[in-house]
Amino acid sequence: MATIYEVSALAGVSLSSVSRVLNDHQHVSEKTKKKVMAAMQELGFRPNTVARSLASNRSNCIGILVDELHGPFYGTMLSAIETELRQAGKHTIVAAGHSNEQSEQEGIDFLIDRNCDALIMLVDALSNDYLIKLSNSKTPFTVLNRQIPELEGNCFYLNNELGGYLATKHLIDNGHKQIAYISGPLSKQDATDRFNGHQRALQEAKLDYNPALFFEGDFLIQSGRDGMNTLLKQKACFTALACANDEMAAGAMKATRDQGFNIPEDYSIIGFDNVFFTEYLYPQLSTVNFPIKDMAKMSSQWILKQVYKHKDIEITNLFQPTLIPRESVAKI
Repeated sequence: MATIYEVSALAGVSLSSVSRVLNDHQHVSEKTKKKVMAAMQELGFRPNTVARSLASNRSNCIGILVDELHGPFYGTMLSAIETELRQAGKHTIVAAGHSNEQSEQEGIDFLIDRNCDALIMLVDALSNDYLIKLSNSKTPFTVLNRQIPELEGNCFYLNNELGGYLATKHLIDNGHKQIAYISGPLSKQDATDRFNGHQRALQEAKLDYNPALFFEGDFLIQSGRDGMNTLLKQKACFTALACANDEMAAGAMKATRDQGFNIPEDYSIIGFDNVFFTEYLYPQLSTVNFPIKDMAKMSSQWILKQVYKHKDIEITNLFQPTLIPRESVAKI
């Protein structure tokens, strides 16, 4: 097996220069880097990652802690993070907290024990106080889809209230006045914010909020189906339905058809997130775009800038939703 000494000799540079290239040091000329990389390739040299970690005090691994691993939303987010970090020569370790406080704490401990250089977290069971206290530890972290005033610079979040407003306003603009709503679990801030946006749109249009037209779901497809079945069974009078995410909207669409109704002729439906399958539903689902890919990428860039000292990176913390009108909403 080739050694660092052989790489140094073949490249015609010092051992310290080879070490700087291996550790992605910023003070290395492009000419020297190319020489070292060419010598490594010719010799078939593979750097010892453990030794590199000890020498640089960096593992080049970032821990990711998320609520769940299933579903298109999380898949898009994880893929964006992994792609951005892999392009910078970093690797990821993923853990799931399952929206449980103890599991989320255990996930953080697991990732820190694996010597991750930083963490990217999408968690909702842990309190703000816990995360503020965690910010005093030696492991930097970012938080996705959550705003904590004391950690403003570490948080990357969506204007969820505006998103909920845009969804319901789109239904109102198409003539709907009796609008049902299936929320996510209101213990989660994003679900509450989206519901608040729904109510703001109703108030702005001088439409009364009717509790009989509300169902609290859990962001999963079955709860959308259950919610729509409940609304139809109680013979609630409405012409349109806003759902707090696309999975629940898909479930609601299935329930609507199972009951013998058509979309959008009988009921208009709008979702939230703009996950990939919305264009393949029939009819195509109107929704609100959540730029989770951009948010995940930006969170990764924050780590590259703050932890690995990459330059020329501009950070944006607040992201804005946009309306995606399609075929599932009809004008009346």
